[in-house]
Amino acid sequence: MKFVAVIPARYNSKRFPGKVLQILGDHPIVYWVYQSVKNSSIFEDIIVATDSDEVASCVKDFGGIAVFTSAQNMTGSDRVAEIARQCSLDVDVVANIQCDQPFVTTKMLELLVSPYTRGELPNMATLACPLDIDCEYHDPNVVKVICNNKGNAIYFSRSPIPYYRHVVSVPVYHHLGLYAFQREFLEIYSKLDPSSLEICEGLEQLRVIENGYSITVSLTEEKMIEINIPSDLEKAKMYI
Repeated sequence: MKFVAVIPARYNSKRFPGKVLQILGDHPIVYWVYQSVKNSSIFEDIIVATDSDEVASCVKDFGGIAVFTSAQNMTGSDRVAEIARQCSLDVDVVANIQCDQPFVTTKMLELLVSPYTRGELPNMATLACPLDIDCEYHDPNVVKVICNNKGNAIYFSRSPIPYYRHVVSVPVYHHLGLYAFQREFLEIYSKLDPSSLEICEGLEQLRVIENGYSITVSLTEEKMIEINIPSDLEKAKMYI
């Protein structure tokens, strides 16, 4: 199968403006994400999708490919869908690797696309890891996902879910901002209006569930530092 990765890199992130160009070690965050994806050798092409001249110039300076997308796109996945149309991508699967994941590993990326390599061909696939109930359950910057018995997502939320009226083991995980779309479904997704739950939670993947489509969730034991807010960048600097 043919895989392409798109890295949405909007400069004016609501929670952390200019995040993608913040320096981590000796390089901007977008560089770390790009190199992690490149080192996996999974994807035939890697494209950074941006609406910023500054980001595009940065990507070109380190030898990457940047393509401009509309500033009107509401989400990273809408930006990915625009790239698929704009570049007429002749591929089976298009991955959305968000710019809050500078430490994504090859193993994680392999797991992300594994439903497709097994021939299952879900509409959409994503990744999750164990949720630290003590530290992450109430953190709105940590997205939680609950899955059904078939490993498909039931709901994603920034709120603490589920409510533990009774203490039992439940399939709730820490969602990681990595997505893969079957190429044909990405076109369908791009034509769906933003859903009410998506707007309410600020989570683009809810558009898929709210319109009756499925998201396969693969589980990894690996946890990684995500950069959503400025304090996360300080943690990442300490990590490297």
